[in-house]
Amino acid sequence: MRQKYAVSRHPMFIPLMIALLTAALSGCAGYESQPAGYRTYAPRPPAVTHLQHMGYTIQAGAFSIAENAAHLADILTSKGLDATWFKSNAGLFKVRFGNFHTRNSALQEAKRLKASGIIDAYYIVSPEEYAVNRQAALGGSAYLRDELIQTTRSFIGVPYLWGGCSPDTGFDCSGLTMTVYQLNGLHLPRTSTEQYAAGYPVPRNHLKKGDLVFFSSNKWGTVTHVGVYAGNGRFIHAPGRGKKIRSDSLSARYYKQRFIGARSYISKS
Repeated sequence: MRQKYAVSRHPMFIPLMIALLTAALSGCAGYESQPAGYRTYAPRPPAVTHLQHMGYTIQAGAFSIAENAAHLADILTSKGLDATWFKSNAGLFKVRFGNFHTRNSALQEAKRLKASGIIDAYYIVSPEEYAVNRQAALGGSAYLRDELIQTTRSFIGVPYLWGGCSPDTGFDCSGLTMTVYQLNGLHLPRTSTEQYAAGYPVPRNHLKKGDLVFFSSNKWGTVTHVGVYAGNGRFIHAPGRGKKIRSDSLSARYYKQRFIGARSYISKS
């Protein structure tokens, strides 16, 4: 008994337990409805200020039902290929996956997957097709921000289909934000915690279209939710399973109480 008591009183015991508990609660663990008012979490300075640009990616599928595209994305992700799905201008749902340095490496992977029956027709997306690489000729960062919002709005009304909060079971609520950025050529990290650790902080009264807004619904103040700021005090987000992607006001009491910060990943030029 003395030995057990001595271990529990060790000066490093309590800090260690707090650290483990904080790590377990980080990320999008479901936007639970708990009272706000316990903001004890002090976020570290951003670890990454600039996002890497996407390389060559593979696009496959043309589904009329979002669930079918999400299913293919899950299959590809289970094979070690980062995959996400989106709604095209034609109204069909498609899948993009991979991030290759060369067109040839993307082409070889696409041929392999087609031969194995995982995908059928495919298209290789080149880096120059992304908005981030077209912005210099089309209006700079303002153009890129508008493209991010246009992409995000295309998801409004679409079912939340990114799965749970573990990389082993799919994307969490940050699946929407990651997809929006990747479709425009920026490699945003997968989880809401990683997204919060990237970019640079933005005061709430200086938010611009395309910035990400973060919320906490637990007493530790860790990140539990993320959305894309759409301008005019509104943001677009994936509320959770059983709900559709929608727009909400940052001034709404629920979100105002749980707002913990914002991040921008776009050059100020």
